[in-house]
Amino acid sequence: MTSSVLGNVEKMCSHLPVLLNTFLVFSITGEVSYLVLVGAPLEPAQRWSSLWKSMHLLAQFFMLGNICWNALLFVRTTPSIKGVFLGGDHVGQGWKYCYTCETHTPPRCSHCYDCKVCVLRRDHHCVFFGRCVGFRNHRYFLTCLLYMWSGLLYATWMNAEVFILILKEGVTLHSVLLLLIPWLMLVSGQVSARAFSFAFIADTCVVGLLLVSAFFFFHLFLLVRGQTTREWYSSRRPYNLGLLGNLRHTLGSRWYLGWLCPLISSPLPGDGIHFQVTGSLEPPRQ
Repeated sequence: MTSSVLGNVEKMCSHLPVLLNTFLVFSITGEVSYLVLVGAPLEPAQRWSSLWKSMHLLAQFFMLGNICWNALLFVRTTPSIKGVFLGGDHVGQGWKYCYTCETHTPPRCSHCYDCKVCVLRRDHHCVFFGRCVGFRNHRYFLTCLLYMWSGLLYATWMNAEVFILILKEGVTLHSVLLLLIPWLMLVSGQVSARAFSFAFIADTCVVGLLLVSAFFFFHLFLLVRGQTTREWYSSRRPYNLGLLGNLRHTLGSRWYLGWLCPLISSPLPGDGIHFQVTGSLEPPRQ
């Protein structure tokens, strides 16, 4: 009974990051839509035309659609070895034996103790989605990061007006506290719920942009080097196929179009088991 309850609690907790991310994404989109339709720009004489508003709304919902659809395909696409034939005739250099899965695994494959299975070309386990980044879903992970970064950059730019409005009367203790700790200002009754909402989302945009930028550009760096997160600390890059080759093996053969929409077919050239090697797999001798 206890183990069953603990298992259900653990399962619920594993979904909390996904629910939180979903809430923040739609909250930011709703707030930016409000700024476009009602509150932007600050001066009434500079109100945007209907065409400008339509273009802004189209751009932000295009980014929102890509974020949600890529995230959905990322979660639904499993990069594990389940259903993959790992015949004994193929075992060679770089293969290892996984005692948990009780099978030989190919190069760049490793066991994930959160997913409880070995993952092909495993990059890392993403706690925000509760899924490993691997061979089949790496494309969706990267494009989701791309549109999250673009969306947060756009939302931060739009929320510059919120910061201007808060600091309009100067840098006071009230304005600084509202920007830094809006929760405390709300609980103490110093600001309205509306002012808190705008300040909180504006802060979330800035913090989110910094965090997503770090993740996004780090993974771009790995993509250029032909490495996974598990391989980045190594000075050797035996799977580096050059920029175009790395793009094809991560985003698919139609990488130049695949980033525009997750529904665009972009087949991966490999199978996640065999990799073209351009350098030595052996560690350098001391």
